[in-house]
Amino acid sequence: MGTFVAEIFVDSMPLTASNFLDLARNGFYDGLHFHRVIPGFMDQFGCPFTRDPLSPRAGTGGPPPGSTFVNLATGESIRRSADGTIPDEHTARISNAPGTLSMANTGQKDSGGSQFFINVGQNAFLDWFSPGRSQHPVFGKVVQGYDLIVRISKVPTQADRPLEPITVQSIVIT
Repeated sequence: MGTFVAEIFVDSMPLTASNFLDLARNGFYDGLHFHRVIPGFMDQFGCPFTRDPLSPRAGTGGPPPGSTFVNLATGESIRRSADGTIPDEHTARISNAPGTLSMANTGQKDSGGSQFFINVGQNAFLDWFSPGRSQHPVFGKVVQGYDLIVRISKVPTQADRPLEPITVQSIVIT
């Protein structure tokens, strides 16, 4: 459907940003599909099971268990858990505003891995520092092509899954 550019917040969210950049550099996201899009809310992406856009497991997968990546701010090697997740990073108080990239999770502590969403609405109720159970740290922001993100959120869906698969061909890190 097009191209967008995002800034990744390595300085303020080094763990989450480094995890994302490692997966992107290693081609983890290439060929995956957006599996959940909701107008006025968000577009969700990053589950490896969406390589098959009709997979009933879409939205349940993550990175390889026990794999490692380097925290780009500290140089420290970080090991993903036995289920591929990383520790929650509750440091920078960046709100889930339109255009921001935020770590998806199951609602349980330390359950984020590869899935993230791009906010298309003001979703401050998802901030890790807001009252309530949802705690989704923001680690980036769309700086070019936000109109594409909004268009993706408005495609026809069934149970929030796009009827026509939307594939991410590749993520390029510059």
